[in-house]
Amino acid sequence: MGVHQYFKRLSDLEKLIRLPGKFKYFEHNVAAHSFKVTKIAQYLATVEEHHGNTIDWKSLYEKALNHDFAEVFTGDIKTPVKYAKTELKMLFSQVEQDMVDTFINEEIPEPYKDIYRERLQEGKDDSLEGQILSVADKIDLLYETFGEIQKRNPEDLFFEIYEHSLETIMQFDHLSSVQDFIENVIPEMLTENFIPRAELRETTMAILNRRSR
Repeated sequence: MGVHQYFKRLSDLEKLIRLPGKFKYFEHNVAAHSFKVTKIAQYLATVEEHHGNTIDWKSLYEKALNHDFAEVFTGDIKTPVKYAKTELKMLFSQVEQDMVDTFINEEIPEPYKDIYRERLQEGKDDSLEGQILSVADKIDLLYETFGEIQKRNPEDLFFEIYEHSLETIMQFDHLSSVQDFIENVIPEMLTENFIPRAELRETTMAILNRRSR
């Protein structure tokens, strides 16, 4: 019992496969996802800072690194399921937070409990850093599904998640970093050679065009 259990749980994140139960050409785990989200968030924050916005880098890194720690208790829940209803998403979030709180109470030393309650709480809030985390999380998911679509994975789920991820990113198009992603990164992504390119381009453009309405 104690900090040993916390360190041990970090290795468990490597064993948690994202989007479980579906055929995939590439398997991604939660530990790798957390690292990639942190790197993506770093780039997005760099763009924001370049455009004159102030970034709390400590907050950003802590939010990004810790954002999926709760999945060590719950596993990865598929996006279409988790977000099917607002009530369901709120319920999942509450269950995750309760389990994290229990873990902190049992394993983290008393002087550091409050620090870890703050670090391991839901990081996707209205702060600039929280919004960047929301976008970075969906960008990595977008790329995970893009890799499957490139390989012509027959599962419709990957198109669904691709659309949902892009729609979520678009909700933050007031951010300079998201505008940069839309204007520079997505066009480059769509120039790559893969079989369903026309279909994916059509889907992508339909979502992006809603931005101008």
